[in-house]
Amino acid sequence: MRLNVTPPHRIRGAWIRSLAATKASATIRRIRTIGVGVAIATMLAIGGALADDNYQTSDGLAVYLGIVPAAVVRGHPSSHAEGAMHGGAGSGRHQQHIVVAVFDAGTGVRIENARVSARIAGLGDIGRQAADLEPMTIANTVTYGAFVTLPGNDRYDIVVEISVPGRARAVSVKFSNEHIQ
Repeated sequence: MRLNVTPPHRIRGAWIRSLAATKASATIRRIRTIGVGVAIATMLAIGGALADDNYQTSDGLAVYLGIVPAAVVRGHPSSHAEGAMHGGAGSGRHQQHIVVAVFDAGTGVRIENARVSARIAGLGDIGRQAADLEPMTIANTVTYGAFVTLPGNDRYDIVVEISVPGRARAVSVKFSNEHIQ
């Protein structure tokens, strides 16, 4: 009678291979989990970018909002149209240039004769301010703008009020802006 006895080195080798396979499958599961997490985060980020937060329509108007650091405008000489607009960029550390473009939503025609203002407040209605946005002609197009102060990392609600001659009432659109310095 012959006994089939597996030599100890073979048992150890099989055990190590089994352990390595278990560790490998756990690593693969971790990589898959991380990959799925990254894919979901990417889809959420892209989805947020596709839902354009700086574009709103209301009552037949299409409104675009832009916010640019005032330092960009300060770089122009005072003789330049952009250097002198709105009385020039302030020297404050948290100065921003808010720009609004208004179009007829149906025809796409730019509205160049509106009165535009903005009310801005941080989260919890902190730092509330208002600004009349002046018409600006740059590259033969009219937009509306003003310098405002956004003093900290915050989510700002910006309500833009637009009065167009010939319309019975003003149009109001609300934007939210995550301001990070």
